[in-house]
Amino acid sequence: MQLLFIADGRSATARNWINAFLTPENHVHLISTAPCKAVIGLASLQVLPVAFSGFGTADPIANSTNVGPFNKLRQLAPLPVRTFIRQWLGPLTLAPTARQMSKMIEEIKPDMVHAMRYPFEGILAAQAKPSAPLVVSVWGNDFTLHARSNPFIGHATRHALRRTSALHADCQRDLHLARALGFPVEKPAVVLPGSGGVRSSIFFPPADPRPAHPPVIINPRGFRAYIRNHAFFKSIPLVLQKYPQAKFICPAMDHEPQAHTWVEKYAIQHSVELLPLVPQGRIADLFRQAHIVVSPSTHDGTPNTLLEAMACGCFPVAGNIESVREWLVDRENSLLVDPGDPAALAEAIIGAIKDTELREKAVAANLKMVAQRADFQKNMAEARKFYLQVLEQCRTN
Repeated sequence: MQLLFIADGRSATARNWINAFLTPENHVHLISTAPCKAVIGLASLQVLPVAFSGFGTADPIANSTNVGPFNKLRQLAPLPVRTFIRQWLGPLTLAPTARQMSKMIEEIKPDMVHAMRYPFEGILAAQAKPSAPLVVSVWGNDFTLHARSNPFIGHATRHALRRTSALHADCQRDLHLARALGFPVEKPAVVLPGSGGVRSSIFFPPADPRPAHPPVIINPRGFRAYIRNHAFFKSIPLVLQKYPQAKFICPAMDHEPQAHTWVEKYAIQHSVELLPLVPQGRIADLFRQAHIVVSPSTHDGTPNTLLEAMACGCFPVAGNIESVREWLVDRENSLLVDPGDPAALAEAIIGAIKDTELREKAVAANLKMVAQRADFQKNMAEARKFYLQVLEQCRTN
């Protein structure tokens, strides 16, 4: 099969999914919407930046502490400003980029095109009008955050949904929202974790029980417009009042000036470790050190890092939102809270540290659930069946 992916080639979620299709029977192509490292095994890789993604680094892990154009932008513009630029000025780049993409697609002549997330890859792919079937993945906040951010993205998303041949969502909520936004009910859809699920060879619980002390808490969500990191950092002194030896690990935050400002403001330098972006093997090791994973999100689908942390035996404290409740039940296998309330976050973290019985029961239940519903090999087998279904349906229509 000639398979073309349109994705941000820096994204671990996208690369994880794409790698599963690098098999002898497939010729896999990637049009990356940002500069990215090469992917071994691709038939071709072309870079077509959109919405100012050309300012990014090709290798965000290796270059997370370097002072390049994107990191200079981080220093000059806080996250809300960067989000505003992407959401309001980014759409201005779509029309000329779609024309370039259309020419690339014509040259590749794929049997199927798979765009990973709607803003802006799915929107671009729809505007490029490929003759091959178009599959689009919905990622966590495509509909709940970005499509509602301004009228231009909302209109373009609805238009793209009508042109989409088949839909991949990472939660049932987004499938329902897609139907409400105009995705035809007769077209095929599948619900699978965005990155395909959890690789059990990387993410697994520690061989020996974690030491009870000090309690270790990890927030792997990085800096995004929908992650309430201010509330998270503000909650830390409240936790330290009860458990002064507690340690907080924060991957993908060392490059954010705002994180350092909050650490200094709340005088929590000795309790917080801000880390750069780290590879999968390293984040798995960090999960195995941690007792609790915190996901203070207001918009999400199925967070990949949350599943991975659960596979390593972390107890989840997460934002009480609809998509997360497809996996987590408050006071059964997690504690769900208002992610913007520092006191509520602190109370949940303290409660999780204190209630070892709840943690042990939850960890056992979550390990079983991840194995059943989030196993990478099982889910990618379903994804391959879905592709064949889409091709067959498009041939007969």
